[in-house]
Amino acid sequence: MRRFHYFLKDKLAALSLAIISITVIAGIFAPWIAPNDPEEVHMELRFASASWEYLLGNDHLGRCILSRLIYGIRPSVLWVLVALVASVGIGAVIGFIAGYFKGRIDAFLMRICDVMLSFPGYVMTLAIIGILGVGLENILLAFVLMKWAWFARIIRTSVMAYAESDYVKFSKVLGMGSLRIMRKHILPVSLPDIAVTSSSAYSSMVLQLSGFSFLGLGIQAPHAEWGMMLNEAREVMFSRPEMMLAPGITTILFVTAVNFFTDSLQVALDPKLGISGKKRQGRPDSVAGRIQRNEVA
Repeated sequence: MRRFHYFLKDKLAALSLAIISITVIAGIFAPWIAPNDPEEVHMELRFASASWEYLLGNDHLGRCILSRLIYGIRPSVLWVLVALVASVGIGAVIGFIAGYFKGRIDAFLMRICDVMLSFPGYVMTLAIIGILGVGLENILLAFVLMKWAWFARIIRTSVMAYAESDYVKFSKVLGMGSLRIMRKHILPVSLPDIAVTSSSAYSSMVLQLSGFSFLGLGIQAPHAEWGMMLNEAREVMFSRPEMMLAPGITTILFVTAVNFFTDSLQVALDPKLGISGKKRQGRPDSVAGRIQRNEVA
């Protein structure tokens, strides 16, 4: 409880959590929050400046930029979160099985992970898009196919660190089943590592989706997405640079908030890290420390 009290007292963490929460809520309730239809075209308002009806102005087709920005939260943030949950879920199952049972099962599962991780993430994602075609669902599928192995390896390392604990051995002696041991004794102590790893990967996945959409490989018109909004404003980036500010600043602000939240979350959940206001950084042997040294696959 003391660690979470520190987390709530951290102003930067509280601000980051507020930004993330407001963004997620705005995406969920976009039809009620957005002031206009994000796909409604008004050619007479093409490149119109900000007004009371259109607070951020209009794009090259006269569509409301603010409404498109709000609706863009759904693919850029919410659907990426769904892909993250699916990846972590698959990786957690594989990681727990490999880290707990070890032996041949561990060797077999880790060789599969080695095969998946041998391909560069971006290259493999582009290959999947090339086979299945462009679109949001194909990018999300590529994320799941490429990320689960990375999560499995990280979670396996965490599970192996706790599988040999005295209380786990004592539970085995008492005849407690493996599934119950993992659920009651290993999962609770592994959650901090899983939470930090997941939140770190989340910001990377948001940036990747925006990048693919900017290249025209993600969600297709007329649907709204932050990366695609940047792509649409690219042709007028010198004559109307403000067109790129709204999606660009929103993406940077959200990703930065997730990164700061991850840093504070690590301190709040890891009792081995100081919480006295010292400079926060990942331990060399911690999951977060490894994330800082290695690019997310």
